[in-house]
Amino acid sequence: MAKGPQNQAALAGVRDSIYCNLIMKSKIAGWGLYPAIEAEVDEARYVEELVRLARSGLPQLAQGNCRSYGDACIYTRVVSTLLLEHLLNFDPVRGVLRAQAGITLDSLLRFSVPRGFFLPVTPGTKFPTLGGCIAADVHGKNHHREGTLGRFVDELEMVLADGSQVRCSRREHPELFRATLGGMGLTGFIYAATLRLKPITSSYMQVRTVRTGDFAEACQLMSQTREEYLYSVAWIDCLARGRHLGRSLVMLGNHAPASRSASLALHSPRQRLVPFHLPEFALNPWSVRAFNTLFYHRHWRRDRQDLVHYDPYFYPLDALSHWNRIYGRAGFLQYQFVLPFAGGLELMREILGRIAARGAASFLAVLKTFGPEEEGLLSFPLPGYTLALDFPLQGGRIIPFLLELNKLITTAGGRIYLAKDAILEESDFVAMYPRLEEFRAVKRHYDPHNQFRSCQSDRLGLR
Repeated sequence: MAKGPQNQAALAGVRDSIYCNLIMKSKIAGWGLYPAIEAEVDEARYVEELVRLARSGLPQLAQGNCRSYGDACIYTRVVSTLLLEHLLNFDPVRGVLRAQAGITLDSLLRFSVPRGFFLPVTPGTKFPTLGGCIAADVHGKNHHREGTLGRFVDELEMVLADGSQVRCSRREHPELFRATLGGMGLTGFIYAATLRLKPITSSYMQVRTVRTGDFAEACQLMSQTREEYLYSVAWIDCLARGRHLGRSLVMLGNHAPASRSASLALHSPRQRLVPFHLPEFALNPWSVRAFNTLFYHRHWRRDRQDLVHYDPYFYPLDALSHWNRIYGRAGFLQYQFVLPFAGGLELMREILGRIAARGAASFLAVLKTFGPEEEGLLSFPLPGYTLALDFPLQGGRIIPFLLELNKLITTAGGRIYLAKDAILEESDFVAMYPRLEEFRAVKRHYDPHNQFRSCQSDRLGLR
């Protein structure tokens, strides 16, 4: 019987023969459903399979749960990491866990919340994978105080283009670590990560909701309360015009202390299903304006306080399964940008004015504020205001308008979020990300043949 390293090699060979799936052709897309392409889809269950796939030398991309919106998560050959879904280690005293890249935030929450811990940073959905969130260096409602997820990642375990396995951190291969945080999966396969969680005594949130009359009032309130509230976000009625331009619901939150009514219970709201793609005409300026008016006035009090579970506060859209079908088969563009505080308020008002005048139907318009820039070479945040909008594609008529906005944002020193982008032009991308050449140097060192790539990286010349 084989022993030692020979036994390990034999087991790896058995795994390859049993679990190496036949590569299948499939149509894939991000959450925005645009663009959609035909791709070869492979799967990885073990780190040995990531090594084998890397050594193949074929151009490819690691893919998580496809919750980024544009073409950052798609390529003609992808490797699904969803079977790399295991928690590997947990320190219940320090709240430090080590998990495989394919585990979802939902799974992490189900494990950690009953044990008195929460995600240190979370995006607006709990269904992305940990690896995908690291690749996008996701931010949340607390960036103004605590930064992106990357700040809480202590170590990454990666498989590089030559098949070698490395650990990287702020002390070991720090240049690879910084390039991978926000590097959109272009530096190598992330196999596992070590993450510091946030201690909590309750799974509930103390939430203050304030109805503001215009955009300036919303920004002023968020600025005045940034030290009082750990989390802040504003929903904006982007079709309101005149003196109501940018009227908002500002939602401020803190973790609630333990109490009889605020335990560490998980919350599993019943999901409602969008069973089919709605026709394109369903989302139009009139229907969206009606929705926005009702949503804005849903609170009869201008300023109210509530005790709510974390799930509806952080993940309101997760209660609606396949909500991306609302935009029709053509899909939609989620457009998120950040503008520096200096001059950003005026330009944001101008952009909202253009959107309102055009009647661009975005019923999801979310405003947050950012703190300092991050260590990730391609991380999105910079100190300023960030606005995320959804636009139905509807034949691509919205694209020239958004490309015009990109020019304004570039000139103002802002940038577009790569995890939600599908249309950014290379010249604007180069101007928006000042550490791009440093990223390229790291990628050329660890991936000299540009093996790890995506439709987005090809479009942006990101190699």
